[in-house]
Formats: sequence, structure tokens, C-alpha cells
Amino acid sequence: MKRRRVLVLCPHFAPDTAPTGVIYTRLVAELVEAGCEVRVVTALPWYRNHRIEEGWRGRLWRTEKTPWGCITRVTPFPGKSKKNIFRRAAGFIGFTALVGIRGLFSGGLGKLHAVIAMSPPLTLGLTGRVIASVRRAPLIFNIQDVFPDAAIATGKISGERLIKFAKWLEKLSYRMSNAVVLLSDDMKENVADKVEPGIRTRLHVIPNFVDTKVVTPKHRMTSYRYEIGLGDGPVVMYAGNLGFSQSTHLLIEAAKRMPGVSFLINGEGSTREELIASAVGLRNVFFGEFQPQERLAEVLATGDIHVVPLRGGLGNVSVPSKTYSILAAGRPLVASIDAATEVAKIVAESGAGLCVEPDNVEALVDAIDQILKMGDSGAELGAKGRAWVEVHASPESVGKAYADLINDLANE
Repeated sequence: MKRRRVLVLCPHFAPDTAPTGVIYTRLVAELVEAGCEVRVVTALPWYRNHRIEEGWRGRLWRTEKTPWGCITRVTPFPGKSKKNIFRRAAGFIGFTALVGIRGLFSGGLGKLHAVIAMSPPLTLGLTGRVIASVRRAPLIFNIQDVFPDAAIATGKISGERLIKFAKWLEKLSYRMSNAVVLLSDDMKENVADKVEPGIRTRLHVIPNFVDTKVVTPKHRMTSYRYEIGLGDGPVVMYAGNLGFSQSTHLLIEAAKRMPGVSFLINGEGSTREELIASAVGLRNVFFGEFQPQERLAEVLATGDIHVVPLRGGLGNVSVPSKTYSILAAGRPLVASIDAATEVAKIVAESGAGLCVEPDNVEALVDAIDQILKMGDSGAELGAKGRAWVEVHASPESVGKAYADLINDLANE
């Protein structure tokens, strides 16, 4: 492969702790390994507490040189509450504008071979198009979650005019991209139904991944288990963002029905306080905080069974990246998610757990109970998941797919 100059626009990058930041950090490493010179424009670290981290404040942007290119970090205009959609929209617009300004001049005004922009926020697609046009490069638009579908389904945006505008912006972003990368066939079908036939040829499926050398199976009796105050009994775990798309309230309801099982909800997000309030009086429900990335394997090992709960109707909008991490940790999972969508297919193909109807607490409880009663056979489900993810979701294979796409577009 010829040496390619690539500009990456994303909302999170190491040392930020967001899951997409972890993914994009490793993706850049794989592109560099493939021979690319990469320049990243991203946000200052802010995800964990929804405010810029100590040591990074005081500037609108910072640029640091790297052996493979450079990283420019701009303020994300963070807001503490995710519920204020207008405040978040204003923050996205401000962040997008700064990304656009810095991206235009990153590394001078010479030609690039590709611009990769991530959504959400959807506005990065238009920013990517402007930069790509000025820098004479094709635009690869990577969709991590199909917006505005999830926002509409969860009620985060409403009103006929606002929804109409969001859908128009979504379609415009697809039309202005040279390639649109989706995480699954379900998401590809979702987008294909919205665009004209000529645009459908631009749709590509490249899944997310997990670093199986970093996330490895560990003994269940972790230090984190003792820190939280859990005993040696069975632990059902949810680890990830606590947002409106996740049916995490199901874990509270399941805990009421299974008093002999501990439920650990580990993460931050807009619904955390509501979950804590709804768990008052339940002695078998525990809440954990986000932990440094280097403790991820230990945190995941603390759960004997993991739950991936996505609200009904969102299975073709998002592929929770936590699924791959759970499999890499060698733990069985219960996916409360739309049937025949990507996560359900992964669970069936890998044999790593059970898939149940979304938003159905009784089905969730039954599935958890089934795996608990398996004993050692339940642990075998986790081993199957580990074997599957080592083959199907490696960073190397995903990095190669992006490098090949960049090369194909550059040669056109």
C-alpha cells in the first residue's frame, strides 16, 4: 500500500475513556501500521464526568506532535446534563465548528488521501465534507449509531419540524460522503431504506472490535468485587453508558425478583440518578463508577453474567460495543434486544449466551436463571464467546478493512 495521508475527525480519543475513543485510538494505530500518516482532530478529554479533565483546561484547542502525525484537541463545550437537547445541540455545533477550523489547517493545506468522520455527532459529516473538498480527498463517514433514529425512539428529540430537519440532515450527510461505513448489516439496511439507489453502492459494513490482548478472561474473585462490597455469590452485571437507549431499569426489576443474586450496574450517564433512586431498599443492587481503561478486564471479570439491554426498535440503529468486550472477557451474556439483529446474531453464532425479547423483565429473569443453573456449563458459554471474538472481531482485520477502503477510494 502506498503511504496515505489521512485525517480523522472523532469526538473522543485516548486518554478519553469513551468506548468510541478506545476504538478510534486503536483504529488509528492500525492505520499507522498499514503505512498511513494520520492526523486526528478530536475533543479534549471530557467523557467521564462531562467536563474537561484537570490538566487539559484553559485553551480552546491544543496540538501535539506524534511519531505518526499529530493530534489536535478542541473544547467540546461540555454540558453536565444529557437531558437538555438544545444545550447538547449547541455544544455539538460549537465543537463541530472548531473541528472544522482546525481540520482545514491540520498539516497545512496539502492533499489528503482520505478524511474519516464519525457520527454521532451527525454534524461531523458535513464538516468532513467541507474539509475533504478543500483538501481534495474522499470522505469516509463512519456511523456508530444511526441518528436521529435512536433520539426519536427514546424521545430525546421531538416536534415535527425538528425531526424533519434531523432526517434531512442525515440523508444529506450520506449523499455528501464517498463511502458510508456501518457496523452491521442491520444498520446498512436501515440506511439503504432512506437513500436513493445510487447512494446504496457507497454503503460498507465494517464492524467494531476489541483488543483481545488487553481484555482477557480473569478469575471472578477480583479486587474490584471487594471494592464494591460484593460477596462470593453470583453477580449479574451491566457495564457501560447509562442512557435512554439502554433498558437498564430491567436490572432493577430483575433484582426484585432474584434477591439471592447481586446486580452490579457500572457506569455513568443521564439515567444513573434515576436508577439509584429506583434501587433504594434493594440490598442486592450495587453501583460502580467508571474505571481506568487498564482495569477493564478486571471490571468485566467481576460479573458472572453480563446483560446487554437495548430498547425495542433500536437493534438496527446501534451495535453496543460492550458486546465484544464481554465476549473477550470470557463471560456469558444475556442480550435483551430485537431478534435477528446484529447482537442477536453474534450471540447465536458464538454460542456465548441467550437472546430475549427487549423490555421484557420476565424473559430476562428466566434467561439469567437458566445460565445460573448451568453451573460450569455456563462458564463454557463464556469460553465459546472468547473463541469467537478472537477470530471475528480483531483490531487487525478491521484496520485492514479501513486501509483497503482508503486505498480503493484514493485510486479512483
